Amino acid sequence: MSTGVRRRMGVEERRQQLIGVALELFSRRSPDEVSIDEIASAAGISRPLVYHYFPGKLSLYEAALKRASEDLAGRFMEPHEGPLGARLVRVMGRFFDFVEEHGPGFSALMRGGPAVGSSATNALIDSVRQAAYVQILSHLEISDPPPRLELVVRSWISLAESTALIWLDGRRVPRAELERQLVHDLAALTAVSAAHDEEMADVLRGMVKDEPADGTFGELVGRLLSLAP
Repeated sequence: MSTGVRRRMGVEERRQQLIGVALELFSRRSPDEVSIDEIASAAGISRPLVYHYFPGKLSLYEAALKRASEDLAGRFMEPHEGPLGARLVRVMGRFFDFVEEHGPGFSALMRGGPAVGSSATNALIDSVRQAAYVQILSHLEISDPPPRLELVVRSWISLAESTALIWLDGRRVPRAELERQLVHDLAALTAVSAAHDEEMADVLRGMVKDEPADGTFGELVGRLLSLAP
């Protein structure tokens, strides 16, 4: 039978609890709208005790963001098995899972605001973008990308971010369609660049070499051909 005595948490355990509580609240509302009092109440502790573990709301926000950024960066990892198009669709699925789970926090982070914009938070955002960039190059099996490929991949990452933000505002386009569209966008950006650069033409050939006719990139080719008279 329970005695009703609450177990005392260690310092690190309590910090991790507060980070988890903050992330849960930030997933429902913008971090700027969440007070320390709300975080303390949700964690079942007093406001002064929150400040015992974190100097202020910004430091707690940065700690929560660090955990979230590690989570998001990990979602770009995918086993190098099967056609590239299908792999990238799965990556986009996990990316949008994160966006949906952390909607208000993701939106506030990417659009900026009083709670974000510190050098620490900016560095974390950049680390996620870099992790995504490295993973995409890994899937392309390229370790030393030509300048045009770096432009294409980094532009595509920005496109994925902005697409997710627009989708969050009204979710007027089915999520699954956007996930496939973004994968098609990467191929299309590569194809446009390939028209100007032989190295990019080699990249494009590598992207589609193992793609089945009914695969993700094959679907894109079929849609493009259907537009021709």
